[in-house]
Amino acid sequence: MKKKIINGLKYWGQLLLLPVYWLSFLVPGNKNIWVFGSTFGRRFADNPRYFYLYVSQHSAYQSDKLAQRVDAWKKEGHEWKADEDCLTIRAVWISHNKEIVSFLQSNGYEAYYYHSLKGIWMALRAGVYLFDNYSKDINFWQSGRALKVNMWHGIPLKKIQADNRFDLFRHPKNSWEKFKCFPRNLSDEKPSHYVLTTSEFMRPIFSSAFRTEHVLVSGYPRNDRLISDVLENVLPELEEKELEKITSFRERDSRGKMVYYMPTFRDSEKKFFDVMQLESFQQFLKENHILFCVKLHPKSKLNAQFKELQGEAIQVIDKDADPYTFLEEADVLVTDYSSIYFDFLLTDKPVVFFDYDLEEYLSDTREMYFDYEAFTPGMKAKNQEELEEALKEAVCHQKVTDMTENEKYQEIKRNVFDETQNAASPRMVQDIKDILKIR
Repeated sequence: MKKKIINGLKYWGQLLLLPVYWLSFLVPGNKNIWVFGSTFGRRFADNPRYFYLYVSQHSAYQSDKLAQRVDAWKKEGHEWKADEDCLTIRAVWISHNKEIVSFLQSNGYEAYYYHSLKGIWMALRAGVYLFDNYSKDINFWQSGRALKVNMWHGIPLKKIQADNRFDLFRHPKNSWEKFKCFPRNLSDEKPSHYVLTTSEFMRPIFSSAFRTEHVLVSGYPRNDRLISDVLENVLPELEEKELEKITSFRERDSRGKMVYYMPTFRDSEKKFFDVMQLESFQQFLKENHILFCVKLHPKSKLNAQFKELQGEAIQVIDKDADPYTFLEEADVLVTDYSSIYFDFLLTDKPVVFFDYDLEEYLSDTREMYFDYEAFTPGMKAKNQEELEEALKEAVCHQKVTDMTENEKYQEIKRNVFDETQNAASPRMVQDIKDILKIR
């Protein structure tokens, strides 16, 4: 009860910050200061992470430490190319997590805690806010003058935002519900100036979901990790440990294949344990030289339960780790309705759809933008037997490992991505600078 009261006071207390927001319009902005944040300020992840790394590594605003890192990385033979559009940009990560700030600063990057004097000043001066949920990922109350670009966190199969009729916040049932949503509607949902997507095919979907005509089709910087070599990824300690744990599997078993299980978040995710006999599944994995890597959604409540299963054939990646650190290691992706499978199409590797609760999901959780069968290019499994059979096809019999000749797979990839070869980050820098010139 006490926690509920405290949360209520925090929620409604946001309204007291309105004067701060109005005053933020009076602070002179700087179009060359771009601030980044992710997942309500908690994580260093997703599109903002990789775009921030790209801009920082190509900017003239580099610490000596970062400049040395970039020089060393270039000498290793990577695809690094000078990007003059980045030279004048000062990239700053603003976080609600002090550990992230310390990690980035220790690697030569500019980052500040959102309540520090420097963090507040940068948030007030910034000409551009880049985030993957809401401007509150950085600090909405100080964002008055900034161009706000929502980089979002996935290409939707399931309906999102205003298109999701099951979302009671965006579709309140009565006047009281509307009133309760007012503070969140103000600070979380205040419309972004622009939202990011990956193709002209996806433009109308994002326009409808976010109720805006301002859609950038620059592509997702997080996919630069899959299709290019234009930036150096910088791994927090958690991700380094998780990656080492997984890659050591290949050293132990030269025949080994990596299968990544990355489901979406939903209430019915716990049914996984109802449809699986995990002891026999582990035996199947061992016999077929498969490492089953589980990476749950950050909102999932099952991380601890899955970690109890860890062993020789099953590893669990911490749910707060960024999946794009690990995705290129996968030989096969197993998912359900998660948008991550769209990104995985860029690898031309097989996807298995473990859709054991499809009917329930469609009836009371989410509708979809596309026909599920038509827009999911991979084998389907509703139980353990079908999942094992699909994995045999994908990694044991070597029948579908290379998907370059799969017509359905390639057609969906062409629809979802206008660009499948070249990095998104350079295009996005240019697109944002073009917008700033006309503002």
